[in-house]
Amino acid sequence: MKAPFPDSPTIKTIARFCTDDGFNDTPIPGLDLIRWSHTSEPIHGVYDPSVCIIMQGAKTVAAGKHLVRYAPGDYLVASVNMAVTGEVTQASTQQPYLCLRLTLDTRQLSELVGTMPWQGESVQPGIFVSQLSDPLADAVTRLIQLLDKPEDIPVLAPLVKREIFYRLLQSPHAEAVRQIVLSGSQMQRIGKAIERIKRDFAQPLRVEDLAREAHMSPSSFFAHFKQVTQLSPLQYQKNIRLQEARRLLLTEVTDAASAAFQVGYESPSHFSREYARMFGASPISDMKRLRAAA
Repeated sequence: MKAPFPDSPTIKTIARFCTDDGFNDTPIPGLDLIRWSHTSEPIHGVYDPSVCIIMQGAKTVAAGKHLVRYAPGDYLVASVNMAVTGEVTQASTQQPYLCLRLTLDTRQLSELVGTMPWQGESVQPGIFVSQLSDPLADAVTRLIQLLDKPEDIPVLAPLVKREIFYRLLQSPHAEAVRQIVLSGSQMQRIGKAIERIKRDFAQPLRVEDLAREAHMSPSSFFAHFKQVTQLSPLQYQKNIRLQEARRLLLTEVTDAASAAFQVGYESPSHFSREYARMFGASPISDMKRLRAAA
């Protein structure tokens, strides 16, 4: 399928509302616009449940060893909080990377799922890329057009977002989207375990406790968790800890040992080794490089 938005008014509208590199808020609840005027180094983060649609440029996203690439004509869905590494691979000052991110509205998804017939259940990866259909691209275009009509946003934006979610539930990956909100589904139970790890990342982690709360055996929980996130529970926790430590080092006056203890490490040397393994440099060297780049 050809990219549905080449040199279109939709891209020009996004460019007008997305002037700064990074995330740009919009008047439409749940909708962010993202811009990069250059290719990037690998950026570590956590994707909230959302759908991301590239309008211009290209990006790769890795969750564990699971690597996906997407460009105009594609969209990415994160069905749970996914610890990922993203890298903008195509962007320039003349043609910056432009992407929209729409938070998945669980209330609207629940209402839609309740009206559609389904059979069976299977655990799906928590992140996937698919091609935009013409109806989905059309709905996205109408959502962006509302940015120029702020008086229409309160009434029409919820309707257009509902249509976008409906189109996702008609896609080849509908099962992964459906299980986000399906009460008692394995995906939903894994999602709750992920939320707990995110919330209590500095605390000791026992897979047996998480499995019990998810009403699964430890072996079943471990297998399903890894299938969804592409990481083991301990790897996921370590990823969250190291990302938080990096944020502390970059935004607060603290040293590596203090950051290590705050995020749950008992050994500063162990922390430094794992930090360097994830970010490619020791905490001190990484901070010097990031501050120099800033």
